[in-house]
Amino acid sequence: MTTPSDDTASNKATAAFDSNGNVGATLGNANKNDCAVAQKSLEDFDPSKKPGRNKYAMACATLASMTSILLGYDIGVMSGASIYIQKDLRINDVKLQIMVGSLNVFSLLGSALAGKTSDWVGRRYTIVLAGAIFFAGALLMGLAFNYAFLMFGRFVAGIGVGYALMIAPVYTAEVSPASSRGFLTSFPEVFINGGILLGYVSNYGFSKFRLGLGWRLMLGIGAIPSVFLAAVVLVMPESPRWLVMQGRLKDAREVLDKTSDTPEESALRLADIKEAAGIPQECNDDIVQVKRKNKGQGVWKELLIYPTPSVRHILICAVGIHFFQQSTGIDAVVLYSPRIFAKAGITSSDHKLLATIAVGVVKTTFILVATFLLDRVGRRPLLLSSMGGMILSLASLGVWLTIIDHSQTKLMWAIALCILSVLSYVATFSIGMGPVTWVYSSEIFPLRLRAQGCSIGVAVNRVVSGVISMTFLSLSKGITIGGAFFLFTGIALVAFTFFYVMMPETQGKTLEEMECYFGRYHRWRSGGHVAGVNGKEGKKEQHPPPQIQMGPF
Repeated sequence: MTTPSDDTASNKATAAFDSNGNVGATLGNANKNDCAVAQKSLEDFDPSKKPGRNKYAMACATLASMTSILLGYDIGVMSGASIYIQKDLRINDVKLQIMVGSLNVFSLLGSALAGKTSDWVGRRYTIVLAGAIFFAGALLMGLAFNYAFLMFGRFVAGIGVGYALMIAPVYTAEVSPASSRGFLTSFPEVFINGGILLGYVSNYGFSKFRLGLGWRLMLGIGAIPSVFLAAVVLVMPESPRWLVMQGRLKDAREVLDKTSDTPEESALRLADIKEAAGIPQECNDDIVQVKRKNKGQGVWKELLIYPTPSVRHILICAVGIHFFQQSTGIDAVVLYSPRIFAKAGITSSDHKLLATIAVGVVKTTFILVATFLLDRVGRRPLLLSSMGGMILSLASLGVWLTIIDHSQTKLMWAIALCILSVLSYVATFSIGMGPVTWVYSSEIFPLRLRAQGCSIGVAVNRVVSGVISMTFLSLSKGITIGGAFFLFTGIALVAFTFFYVMMPETQGKTLEEMECYFGRYHRWRSGGHVAGVNGKEGKKEQHPPPQIQMGPF
């Protein structure tokens, strides 16, 4: 008699493993199974212990995710630097908001190129390229002598940011074992928030310098971390999934052995990746030939023109979560927090910058908490509870700002409630909406579509972020600043409904089986039949592993 774990293993892959962890021949008869059970000791039937964090995978994820600090620093530093840039270059609010938000639009080019580049040269060298491009952009911004030159520097830096935003979550998801993928894939968001906090601190420190020098130092100093990041990334291994796509099975096996919790998991991951890449399971050569279609050709047609029901559902979820992450106003709060605090009644520049630093501290603290909850609580509970908190925070912020706007006197209690609402908003965003967006979108795409699919999500993210950041000042003048936050509240309500109806839980699923859980939209909770994917022979149906029970969370 076999144990439940034996049944599960046979459902996943009916293969035995030799001493090297390679997939071996199937135990094809009952006698062999009986012998295997007979040789087991009582200890073998004890509940398996949960594996600890894989330190090697954690190191790889940390190094890759540090690239995201570049975007965070630019967002954070621009919130304060824009005050001094406007004074020094004598530009109006329209030019200012275009300058602030333009980096997000420029990053579209980087994210569009990153998918193809990462399939061509690999995930690791794409990260190096992102750091090099941002280095050039930071230097150009620091040396800018007029508005046009500053915009050119932001164009270059934006391309680097687009590369970093797309590739860091992809690499981290592909190198992480399933047991800690949520924890590790949230690292890019952690470093974005760390970069924002560094930018806020830089604002406060360099604000003491003379007007023309201070903001240039704020922007130019961002070139320093990009040099360090480009250097340390070279010690990372390449993504095992990219190595398999290139036919380098030996190299992929070595990386998987180091980044998996057990030799058995390593072998199963390799078998799954080989299947997704179209490599026969019996092929165990060090280097094999891979069909050209697995190297990126035809991906856009499968994503956008002839998607299967499951791929269409995946794409809708990825685009939706990226759209709502930005359309609910996070960049407006982070980039224009000094303006928001000024509208709330804080007049001192030092006090505004200190309040902004408090925003950065809270945001970074709660993103660290979220990293430990993703693989314990799950994606959906964090996402839905986060959005609920954001709805309440945005609505209350809109109320207090409207009260202050209509008051003839300074209301200290309303000012305090505004600050608390801002802090509550960034805290609830960071506990779920911030990290889950990058984790979820990087893990749901099939291997053959992952790089390009993630680049679409990042492109949507940057477009919406650019629109919000380039229109917030005009919007707040047109419908009042309180009205702007009421608008964000309405969008957040729509987002909550979308997440609840459309998005299945992905916690604990392997990347290769993920596609099985999409394709039925709001009916995915009922389990059973799931729309299939295009196989070699045409369309086929796939069924989720029977031992997994799907529920709302």
